[in-house]
Amino acid sequence: MLEKIKLEDLSINPFTLIGKEWMLISAGTEQKYNMMTASWGALGVFWGKNVASVYIRPQRYTLEFVNEQEYYALNFFEDSHKKALAYCGAHSGRDVDKTKESRLTPAFDAKAPYFQEAKLVLICRKLHRQLLDPAGFIDPTLDGQWYPEKDYHNIFQGEIVEVLQKK
Repeated sequence: MLEKIKLEDLSINPFTLIGKEWMLISAGTEQKYNMMTASWGALGVFWGKNVASVYIRPQRYTLEFVNEQEYYALNFFEDSHKKALAYCGAHSGRDVDKTKESRLTPAFDAKAPYFQEAKLVLICRKLHRQLLDPAGFIDPTLDGQWYPEKDYHNIFQGEIVEVLQKK
Protein backbone atom coordinates (compact mmCIF):
# COMPACT_ATOMS: atom_id res chain seq x y z
CA MET A 1 0.00 0.00 0.00
CA LEU A 2 1.33 3.42 -0.97
CA GLU A 3 0.74 6.50 1.13
CA LYS A 4 1.38 10.18 0.53
CA ILE A 5 4.38 11.63 2.29
CA LYS A 6 6.05 15.02 2.32
CA LEU A 7 8.96 15.37 -0.07
CA GLU A 8 11.04 16.65 2.84
CA ASP A 9 10.56 13.28 4.59
CA LEU A 10 12.05 11.35 1.69
CA SER A 11 15.45 9.81 2.33
CA ILE A 12 16.98 8.25 -0.79
CA ASN A 13 20.20 7.97 -2.75
CA PRO A 14 19.26 9.16 -6.27
CA PHE A 15 22.37 7.61 -7.81
CA THR A 16 21.39 4.14 -6.61
CA LEU A 17 17.67 4.67 -7.07
CA ILE A 18 17.90 5.82 -10.71
CA GLY A 19 21.20 4.49 -11.99
CA LYS A 20 21.27 1.05 -10.39
CA GLU A 21 17.68 0.17 -9.49
CA TRP A 22 16.10 1.93 -12.52
CA MET A 23 12.66 3.48 -12.77
CA LEU A 24 9.55 3.32 -14.88
CA ILE A 25 8.42 6.58 -16.41
CA SER A 26 4.66 6.45 -16.90
CA ALA A 27 2.18 8.85 -18.44
CA GLY A 28 -1.23 8.87 -20.04
CA THR A 29 -4.81 8.33 -18.96
CA GLU A 30 -6.78 5.39 -17.65
CA GLN A 31 -7.95 4.77 -21.22
CA LYS A 32 -4.46 4.85 -22.75
CA TYR A 33 -1.09 5.00 -21.05
CA ASN A 34 2.42 3.64 -21.39
CA MET A 35 5.57 3.19 -19.39
CA MET A 36 9.27 2.80 -20.11
CA THR A 37 12.29 1.79 -18.08
CA ALA A 38 14.95 4.43 -17.56
CA SER A 39 18.29 4.53 -15.79
CA TRP A 40 19.09 8.14 -16.65
CA GLY A 41 17.51 10.95 -14.67
CA ALA A 42 18.11 13.54 -12.00
CA LEU A 43 16.51 14.89 -8.84
CA GLY A 44 17.22 18.34 -7.47
CA VAL A 45 16.18 21.95 -7.27
CA PHE A 46 15.66 24.12 -10.34
CA TRP A 47 13.82 27.45 -10.66
CA GLY A 48 13.20 27.30 -6.90
CA LYS A 49 11.21 24.06 -7.28
CA ASN A 50 11.91 20.44 -6.36
CA VAL A 51 12.27 18.76 -9.74
CA ALA A 52 12.87 15.48 -11.49
CA SER A 53 14.55 15.48 -14.89
CA VAL A 54 13.98 12.65 -17.31
CA TYR A 55 15.49 11.94 -20.69
CA ILE A 56 13.45 10.22 -23.40
CA ARG A 57 14.67 9.27 -26.89
CA PRO A 58 12.40 10.23 -29.81
CA GLN A 59 11.61 6.64 -30.82
CA ARG A 60 10.21 5.72 -27.41
CA TYR A 61 6.42 5.25 -27.40
CA THR A 62 6.18 6.74 -23.91
CA LEU A 63 7.37 10.07 -25.31
CA GLU A 64 3.98 10.53 -27.00
CA PHE A 65 2.22 10.20 -23.64
CA VAL A 66 4.61 12.49 -21.76
CA ASN A 67 4.26 15.08 -24.53
CA GLU A 68 0.44 14.92 -24.42
CA GLN A 69 -0.05 15.04 -20.65
CA GLU A 70 0.68 17.69 -18.05
CA TYR A 71 1.96 15.09 -15.57
CA TYR A 72 4.18 12.01 -15.57
CA ALA A 73 5.15 9.57 -12.83
CA LEU A 74 8.47 8.07 -11.83
CA ASN A 75 8.00 4.60 -10.34
CA PHE A 76 10.73 2.91 -8.29
CA PHE A 77 10.62 -0.77 -7.30
CA GLU A 78 12.24 -3.36 -5.06
CA ASP A 79 14.79 -5.69 -6.71
CA SER A 80 12.14 -8.39 -6.97
CA HIS A 81 10.61 -6.41 -9.86
CA LYS A 82 13.84 -6.10 -11.88
CA LYS A 83 12.58 -8.65 -14.43
CA ALA A 84 9.45 -6.55 -15.05
CA LEU A 85 11.59 -3.43 -15.47
CA ALA A 86 13.88 -5.26 -17.91
CA TYR A 87 10.84 -6.36 -19.90
CA CYS A 88 9.41 -2.83 -20.03
CA GLY A 89 12.77 -1.52 -21.22
CA ALA A 90 13.16 -4.12 -23.97
CA HIS A 91 9.63 -4.03 -25.44
CA SER A 92 7.48 -1.28 -26.92
CA GLY A 93 3.94 -0.61 -25.80
CA ARG A 94 3.16 -0.15 -29.49
CA ASP A 95 3.65 -3.90 -29.96
CA VAL A 96 2.77 -5.58 -26.66
CA ASP A 97 0.64 -5.06 -23.55
CA LYS A 98 3.46 -4.26 -21.14
CA THR A 99 1.11 -4.06 -18.16
CA LYS A 100 -0.12 -7.61 -18.75
CA GLU A 101 3.31 -9.04 -19.54
CA SER A 102 5.08 -7.32 -16.62
CA ARG A 103 2.24 -8.20 -14.22
CA LEU A 104 2.27 -4.69 -12.78
CA THR A 105 -0.96 -3.17 -11.47
CA PRO A 106 -1.72 0.36 -12.69
CA ALA A 107 -3.35 2.93 -10.43
CA PHE A 108 -5.16 6.02 -11.67
CA ASP A 109 -5.97 7.94 -8.48
CA ALA A 110 -3.20 10.53 -9.00
CA LYS A 111 -2.47 13.05 -11.75
CA ALA A 112 -0.48 10.42 -13.69
CA PRO A 113 -0.76 6.64 -13.85
CA TYR A 114 1.57 4.77 -11.52
CA PHE A 115 2.02 1.18 -10.34
CA GLN A 116 0.82 -0.25 -7.05
CA GLU A 117 3.87 -2.50 -6.69
CA ALA A 118 6.23 0.50 -6.57
CA LYS A 119 8.08 1.28 -3.37
CA LEU A 120 8.21 4.97 -4.30
CA VAL A 121 6.35 7.13 -6.82
CA LEU A 122 7.10 10.73 -7.73
CA ILE A 123 4.28 12.52 -9.54
CA CYS A 124 5.72 15.34 -11.65
CA ARG A 125 4.14 18.31 -13.42
CA LYS A 126 5.96 19.21 -16.62
CA LEU A 127 7.68 22.58 -16.51
CA HIS A 128 9.98 22.43 -19.52
CA ARG A 129 10.90 20.24 -22.48
CA GLN A 130 13.88 20.66 -24.73
CA LEU A 131 15.64 18.51 -27.30
CA LEU A 132 19.26 17.83 -26.39
CA ASP A 133 21.39 20.00 -28.68
CA PRO A 134 24.61 18.28 -29.80
CA ALA A 135 26.19 21.70 -30.31
CA GLY A 136 26.39 21.90 -26.52
CA PHE A 137 28.73 18.92 -26.09
CA ILE A 138 31.96 20.10 -24.53
CA ASP A 139 33.31 16.55 -24.55
CA PRO A 140 32.92 15.58 -28.24
CA THR A 141 33.27 11.86 -27.50
CA LEU A 142 29.81 11.83 -25.88
CA ASP A 143 28.04 12.39 -29.18
CA GLY A 144 29.57 9.37 -30.90
CA GLN A 145 29.41 7.19 -27.80
CA TRP A 146 25.76 7.79 -26.87
CA TYR A 147 24.19 9.04 -30.11
CA PRO A 148 25.55 7.12 -33.11
CA GLU A 149 22.04 7.27 -34.60
CA LYS A 150 21.65 10.99 -33.74
CA ASP A 151 18.51 10.16 -31.72
CA TYR A 152 18.99 12.92 -29.16
CA HIS A 153 16.95 12.78 -25.96
CA ASN A 154 14.02 15.01 -25.12
CA ILE A 155 14.82 16.46 -21.70
CA PHE A 156 11.91 17.11 -19.35
CA GLN A 157 12.02 19.11 -16.14
CA GLY A 158 9.07 18.31 -13.92
CA GLU A 159 8.10 19.72 -10.56
CA ILE A 160 7.60 16.94 -8.01
CA VAL A 161 4.04 17.61 -6.81
CA GLU A 162 3.26 14.39 -4.97
CA VAL A 163 5.27 11.61 -3.32
CA LEU A 164 3.85 8.16 -2.64
CA GLN A 165 5.84 5.67 -0.58
CA LYS A 166 5.24 2.07 0.41
CA LYS A 167 4.16 1.73 4.05
